Amino acid sequence: MTQRPLLRSMSLDDAKALPRWRQPVGLLVVMALAMPIAFFTWSALLNNFVIEVAQFDGSDIGWLHTVREIPGFFAIGVIFLILFIREQVLGLVSLTLLGVATAVTAQFPSLGGILMVTLLSSIGFHYYETVNQSLQLQWLDKKKAPQFLGWLMAAGSGATLVAYALIILTWRAYDLSFSVVYWAAGGFTALVALFCLVAYPQFEAPNPQRKQMVLRRRYWLYYALQFMAGARRQIFTVFAGFMMVERFGFDVHEITALFMVTLVLNMICAPLLGKLVSVFGERAALTFEYIGLTGVFLLYAGIYFFDWGVTLALVLYVVDHLFFSLALAIKTYFQKIADPGDIAPTAAVAFTINHIAAVFLPALLGYLWLTSPGAVFGLASCMAMTSLGLALLIPRHPAPGNETRFSALAPAPAE
Repeated sequence: MTQRPLLRSMSLDDAKALPRWRQPVGLLVVMALAMPIAFFTWSALLNNFVIEVAQFDGSDIGWLHTVREIPGFFAIGVIFLILFIREQVLGLVSLTLLGVATAVTAQFPSLGGILMVTLLSSIGFHYYETVNQSLQLQWLDKKKAPQFLGWLMAAGSGATLVAYALIILTWRAYDLSFSVVYWAAGGFTALVALFCLVAYPQFEAPNPQRKQMVLRRRYWLYYALQFMAGARRQIFTVFAGFMMVERFGFDVHEITALFMVTLVLNMICAPLLGKLVSVFGERAALTFEYIGLTGVFLLYAGIYFFDWGVTLALVLYVVDHLFFSLALAIKTYFQKIADPGDIAPTAAVAFTINHIAAVFLPALLGYLWLTSPGAVFGLASCMAMTSLGLALLIPRHPAPGNETRFSALAPAPAE
């Protein structure tokens, strides 16, 4: 019996003969559309859900996000799993887990229950993201990668925008519950992931991936950028939205409307920012991002220290999201300096490095938040300045053997 065409393996070159929606780029787009429906719906409702239903305080939300980031710290486990399962399959199974765990979130309205479901959804999210980043860098041409990554970000923003619009239009009009929304969003993502498992061939990248942990000294700057990005991101992810609910009393539909504004701007700006990375290079893009983020976090701190109002908080939230779009430059910097066979294992290692601070930082800063929320954002500005110093070490034209601006003086070792 011949193998079913839908399930056969296929090289990237042969895949060009398929209809465009079934090509590798088509799969990347479908996954980019599906993942945010579950994840960002969960995020949009989270602060109101845990405050209104589970009576969380700043310490509780810190612990929740610490638990959420533990699977990211163990993303290195992807290297072990791809010994037995294809990356593409692992990514879609992980996406299914994210959808299912999101769907049942509201069924466990206690601290212990929320932490348990969050851990499961986080395993799905972080393993999906690890594999997805690897597949993007393997499947996309280096010259086109920055702009195409921008388009993928825009696609994800568009899908999330639709979900948020539905929340705003129906939340009060139909008196929806948290349970209904979580079931709808998580169920949709899970069904799309299962569809992709059977609708797409198994695409074979031209460069076989090493299936053991890879740590190379010449990638040190990439590792450092990932570490700082993870530490800095936690402060915004955990506390910026929490501030809007705790300090300014935002309701679900108001938080969702704020997210929608950022999504519309990301849909417009992400492809443009990807193009700018292609034109001006990773160093210029990241330098601009980190200078901007330093100012944003200092102004966040001022909201607490000087009692500045909600208008500034809203503007900063939107600007913050736009700056984070430039983080794609870290991916393309690595793509340019990497040995092609290192992409999958290094994606797993990088995700673990990115989450080292994430495991302990939210819980510790949750306690600091109870006494001085402004100090939390002041710490974030210091992290952004540290990232700026690292970004300035990126050469104008990164390549193997030219990983940092020091490479010309002292070439990096092969390992």
